[in-house]
Amino acid sequence: MAQPRVIAALGSSYAAGPGIEPMADTAAMRSARNYPHLFAAQLGVRLVDLTVSGATTETILENAQTTMRGARFAPQIHGLPADADIVTVTAGGNDLRFVGSMLAAAWRSHDPDGAMVRMLDEMLGGGGIPDPTDADVEQVADGLARIVREAHRRAPRSRVILVDYLTALGDGTRPRVDVPFPAEDLAALLRIQAALRDAHVRAAERSGAELLAASVLSDGHELGGAAREPWIFGFVPELERTGASFHPNLAGMAAIAGALAELLD
Repeated sequence: MAQPRVIAALGSSYAAGPGIEPMADTAAMRSARNYPHLFAAQLGVRLVDLTVSGATTETILENAQTTMRGARFAPQIHGLPADADIVTVTAGGNDLRFVGSMLAAAWRSHDPDGAMVRMLDEMLGGGGIPDPTDADVEQVADGLARIVREAHRRAPRSRVILVDYLTALGDGTRPRVDVPFPAEDLAALLRIQAALRDAHVRAAERSGAELLAASVLSDGHELGGAAREPWIFGFVPELERTGASFHPNLAGMAAIAGALAELLD
């Protein structure tokens, strides 16, 4: 393709980058150094960053999103510019309650009787860590594929790239050491992480989108990983910063931006 001039980014917190200063949009918990910003800066092109922490495939496509602090965002796809040359998409984790479940499990271990546990349980609907079924994976894959198709409809010349989630947990992650929660919680969360990877593979296959497998790129960079350089923040118990827990750090965002730039070569 010709040299891109406009990049648009759709997605949830693994694209938005809560916890990485400075913030481009505090209400959206969107960093000015997330992977869309770093990628656009490498190419020297205009960026339309529509990512919002907490987004689901539905709030990207059709439903308005109201954040925990009351900020309201229209469906992200509505802001997609028709002249976008590249569209990146990172979503699905909140559909499967992945990061929220990690955070709730961490707080249950850190302060089991605290207000954060009650708030997170209420926000997530209770019931502990979910065990995703094949139907759950299919629903996420379908949502991602619908985003790809709608992005192509609204920006006909765009190259749409699915970017899956950096690996947060792995074989080297030690319960009660690298993460606060016990082994049974870690095992349950690893199942959600695997389901999320599978959903992106299925979505790419059925939509024809390219897939940048950040989950593979980050192998060894999970919490407790062999590389000893995690690309994910660990648990942050300070209340004002706890939303950054288990999200990409700057090194992780830079790795994705670099891989996207290589994909264009």
